[in-house]
Amino acid sequence: MAIQDRLLQFRLHIAATAAGIAVISLLIHGPTLSTVFSFFWPLLLSTACFLTLVAFLLRFSPTSNGDSSGSITGEELMDYVAGHREDHTGELANDGEESRPKSQ
Repeated sequence: MAIQDRLLQFRLHIAATAAGIAVISLLIHGPTLSTVFSFFWPLLLSTACFLTLVAFLLRFSPTSNGDSSGSITGEELMDYVAGHREDHTGELANDGEESRPKSQ
């Protein structure tokens, strides 16, 4: 128990030493920054081009204010796709079918 108490007392020193050894080992045996850039330059370039294009489109594309007559809300679009069209009174349209009394 005395050894465990002593180790717990120096736990931060042990953790810092282990982290230091790991960093030094990575610096000595790991790849250099130029090696990483030379391997990933196509990915970095395409990501930069994509983000530039997105920033350009967000800045210069017109935004819809919701007041335009051509805008369709999501619910209206879902109703159209599902086939539940509404007429101007707000009731479901009959799709050209006339309501006839059922024959007995």
